[in-house]
Amino acid sequence: MAVYTEVGFDAAAALFASLKLGRLTDLQGIKSGIENTNYYASTERGQWVLTLFERLTRNELPYYLRLMQHLAAAGIPVPAPQADASGELLHELVGKPASVATRLPGSHRLAPGATHCVQVGAMLARMHGAGASFAMQQPHLRGLAWWQETVPVVLPHLREAQPAQAALLQEELAFQAQWAGSAAGLALPRGPIHADLFRDNVMFDDTAGDDRLCGFFDFYFAGTDHLLFDVAVCVNDWCCDLDTGRLDETRAAAFVGAYAAVRPLVPAERRLMPALLRAAAFRFWLSRLWDWHLPRSAALLAPKDPGHFERVLRERIATPWHPET
Repeated sequence: MAVYTEVGFDAAAALFASLKLGRLTDLQGIKSGIENTNYYASTERGQWVLTLFERLTRNELPYYLRLMQHLAAAGIPVPAPQADASGELLHELVGKPASVATRLPGSHRLAPGATHCVQVGAMLARMHGAGASFAMQQPHLRGLAWWQETVPVVLPHLREAQPAQAALLQEELAFQAQWAGSAAGLALPRGPIHADLFRDNVMFDDTAGDDRLCGFFDFYFAGTDHLLFDVAVCVNDWCCDLDTGRLDETRAAAFVGAYAAVRPLVPAERRLMPALLRAAAFRFWLSRLWDWHLPRSAALLAPKDPGHFERVLRERIATPWHPET
């Protein structure tokens, strides 16, 4: 969500007018994130997020937009993509594929407690349930196949300066490929996953009293994969000490307990939770190494430090965690 492509006010206004969303009154670039160009937009009819897609192809994009549309129709609080007169959700702006979606109310909770984890866990399970009836299929584009392609690209940047990191990267990739190809791994429940549900991709609102979850957003890493991978991504972020990478077991138990109360985990998911926690840590360590050593230019982009997820991965290897049975 950095700004790679500058969008003029008049060009954006023309798009919003064509979608019958009212006269554009404000357009502001969004600094956070690293994949797409995003702007907050205000019109006479409401608040919106304008996204220009920098890496995803036109063939890949319908999956994300239709998934969000499907989830919103099922009552899951997610941004609703806006269609043109022909029902098309994917548009074009300054030569790039683009979308316009509703902007969720609320704000982030960057220091979550157990009550936040309970709400996110339960809503994630509801989202997985709603996703079961989504007909489209698309691989999780940052899954195992991407890891196998990307590790050889990153390794040359580590071998001499960081041999311990290089060794861990290779060893963990081998471990992940081994369990994923096992009978237990192949039998894990699968479906559409968000794959990036960090604290800054969830909104809460406390204007009426206690914090209330307002929704999930930024579905542009979504894909068809193990549902447990989604849980593991969340546990590693929502239930983690950010300084040390250590798991907060109280928050982890609250998150997984709330999730399982809506969608009970099968026995294999409970057994393989440590492997999936490692997988989720590995995925984000690898992508941050990639962004760090092979950066792209962007007007507001600052690559994220890979060190955090290296610490998380080492912690999940040293201290495996299983949810209570």
